[in-house]
Amino acid sequence: MKIAFVGKGGSGKTTLSSLFIRHLATTGAPVLAVDADINQHLGAALGLDEAEAAALPAMGDRLPLIKDYLRGSNPRITSTETMIKTTPPGEGSRLLRVCEDNPVYDACARPVELDEGAVRLMVTGPFTDADLGVACYHSKTGAVELCLNHLVDGRGEYVVVDMTAGSDSFASGMFTRFDITFLVAEPTRKGVSVYRQYKEYARDFGVALKVVGNKVQGPDDLDFLRAEAGDDLLVTVGHSDWVRAMEKGRPPRFEFLADADRQALRTLQTAADATYELRDWERYTHQMVHFHLKNASSWGNARTGADLAAQVDPGFVLGEGVTASV
Repeated sequence: MKIAFVGKGGSGKTTLSSLFIRHLATTGAPVLAVDADINQHLGAALGLDEAEAAALPAMGDRLPLIKDYLRGSNPRITSTETMIKTTPPGEGSRLLRVCEDNPVYDACARPVELDEGAVRLMVTGPFTDADLGVACYHSKTGAVELCLNHLVDGRGEYVVVDMTAGSDSFASGMFTRFDITFLVAEPTRKGVSVYRQYKEYARDFGVALKVVGNKVQGPDDLDFLRAEAGDDLLVTVGHSDWVRAMEKGRPPRFEFLADADRQALRTLQTAADATYELRDWERYTHQMVHFHLKNASSWGNARTGADLAAQVDPGFVLGEGVTASV
């Protein structure tokens, strides 16, 4: 299952995504965690120290390798230079699976040992001084989008992505790459404004959106979120001594997380698992192609000097039964 955590800056989405990743690890499920936020804090939230987090390989720096591998023998892609973030797979493309070893994971993923298991972690890499004034952060998250376009995951497998804050996700088609999106919202006007904006933008694309209320301190906060989010409000969480210790760099063992918080995480997993039966790979592939054609006409063709619409394989539908190129 592909799962996104979104929300305004400071809402706690990185903290909650890290708790969800830890929870999944305790179940023994295979987990691929991806930090796609401009503020790269997921590694630290999963217990890495500053040096370990800084040493994580940046996907954005390894984009040529990613493109070369995913291109495979696809005859519609004439070179890696003509691949952009939305390039869809086709006959001959290599696909990614959660439970496998491949050159992309070798170059970009690192194991993170947690209390009751391990997960793979991939990061886009930070926005550096060299990027200032000459690049946007979406040039880095493009590596994530390209991988998601070529990723096939099955029941009981989890890809958890900590997304960019606010509505920045809509700068590309990446917001459609998920089975479910958890929007973390504080019980404030600013907190729910991002929810309204996200819901409006995602309305026409069949995005499964659920609100996770964070920093909820009492009945008034809960009533506020219920009034604003209605049936989209899935669960709420409040103050956590465990989280406070984690933010100080001294997390207790995960088994000591409060029962109410553990139940909230189980609720998230149940909601994610329920979307498996709703998967529509044809729609998923169609949306991928839709955004690729938009990007091709708006800037991709001019930048690459090629007709990127020709990369679309009209007979190809991504899905669990598709055999990847070798």
